[in-house]
Amino acid sequence: MNRKLLEEKGIILDVIAKDWQVAIRICGEILVKTGKVEASYVDAMISNIHELGPYILIAPGVAMPHARPEDGVIKEGISVVVLKEEVAFAPGREFKVLIGLAALNSESHIYILQKIAEVISEADTLERLKDATENDEILQLFNDKEEH
Repeated sequence: MNRKLLEEKGIILDVIAKDWQVAIRICGEILVKTGKVEASYVDAMISNIHELGPYILIAPGVAMPHARPEDGVIKEGISVVVLKEEVAFAPGREFKVLIGLAALNSESHIYILQKIAEVISEADTLERLKDATENDEILQLFNDKEEH
């Protein structure tokens, strides 16, 4: 089964965000616009960070904002935002890439995490993700990984 987690309209590059909340809201709004989540999910993503801290930093320069399925997930998928300049939760807690996660259940959550890990676990693909200038570059990173 070929599960398409990322589509071209789920990617925005060269984004300017004045702080982490704006960056996460942009990432979440993509999930809303692509029909993956309800608007309430975006607020839940931000609330989670206020409550739990910046636990969403999953690799150097990469944040994965998400919330629980019951917070408004409609269907599984991801969004990718590459910022023009890094934004920080706090000094030493910066990120340039956001991968918004919408999982329907624990099985879906694990599947999506595995796909994301395949992209960000290798230094060269992580750098390609951070330096991407075209949506196709990001699609290729994730779609190549999905086909294996």
